[in-house]
Amino acid sequence: MKLTHGVHLAYCTNVHRGRDWPETLASLEQHTLAVRRRVAPGRPYAIGLRLSDQASRELAQPATLRRFQDWLRHHDCYVFTINGFPFGAFHGTRVKEQVSQPDWTSPERLAYTNRLFDLLAELTPEGVEGSVSTVPVSFKQFKLGERGLRTARENLWRCVDHQEQLARRTGKKFHLGLEPEPFGTVENSTEFLALFEQLEQDRPGDLRLREHLGINYDTCHFALQYETPAEAIGRLRRRGVKVSKLHLSNALKVHPTAEVRTALQAFVDDVYFHQVIERRADGELVRYLDLDEALATPESDGPQFDREWRIHFHVPLHAPETPLFSTTVDHLRGTLDVLRQQPALCHHLEMETYTWEVLPRELKQPRVEDMLVSEYGWALAELNRRGFTQL
Repeated sequence: MKLTHGVHLAYCTNVHRGRDWPETLASLEQHTLAVRRRVAPGRPYAIGLRLSDQASRELAQPATLRRFQDWLRHHDCYVFTINGFPFGAFHGTRVKEQVSQPDWTSPERLAYTNRLFDLLAELTPEGVEGSVSTVPVSFKQFKLGERGLRTARENLWRCVDHQEQLARRTGKKFHLGLEPEPFGTVENSTEFLALFEQLEQDRPGDLRLREHLGINYDTCHFALQYETPAEAIGRLRRRGVKVSKLHLSNALKVHPTAEVRTALQAFVDDVYFHQVIERRADGELVRYLDLDEALATPESDGPQFDREWRIHFHVPLHAPETPLFSTTVDHLRGTLDVLRQQPALCHHLEMETYTWEVLPRELKQPRVEDMLVSEYGWALAELNRRGFTQL
């Protein structure tokens, strides 16, 4: 939906299954239109589209693309952003490290991402920028090495080249947002800036980088790094990094007492990584690749409240705090505070609670549409308080 200050808000349809285009379109018709009827009746409705590689190939067929354009017009919907992070299946099977494959060292990742921009060139309305979010280069445990990192940077530059050609042909603006996450090649603002500096050095003086490549700032992921929004975003903006998109997302925050550890078993699953970053009393950060790994560690000899776990498990934006679990909603609100101070910081906002299928029962509402409507209610209330109102 359209908000004041040129901001667009949507939920990311990666919460629904979409292995191919027919399944993706079926999800839009079953779930997205149902949500739209409840949150934006009679108004233009923004869709944060998620396309797998297969779905993007099928949608790129001219006849299929024309039918989808007609579908958007018929339902008064529009697309401004595409989630291009997961290349293949994203539900019902092991995703974990595979979500980074193929990574930016591969021609497949480049071709897929360029195809998403080609689709955006046809789908975004006039005057609306198009964004794609993507993997943070690769997964740290893949150990790319200097040669692999150089290849990845070359491919990122090729994507910048492709966006510029599209911009010249269409008159529209496009940007790619790398999405830092725990154990990604890039997982915090410091690592992002190191990569950005290397990209600048690869083509000195080429200012197209700042126009077409930036960061997808996921509030769950950055909260896990124990960075404050003001610090992280300030650091990025001082270096001229574009904030391509803000992912409004929420992580678990707990003190790992014995009771909490027992309750956290309900959050362990075989589909997604739920990385844990522990902060100890002296400020040391300890990283665990997955929640079951953290739960397997011995309990501390000292008081459990001298340490904190932040867990990469996207929980609903409106999730209540309980005696056992808190959330990183303070980081999310802090990010919106930064946006209030700098309304031109970013025009693309996307709610991204993709974990519906694996959420413990106590966090689930009867239907996924109910959760999404509640998230819209929470987000719009917070945005309204900061001067962003629905048009």
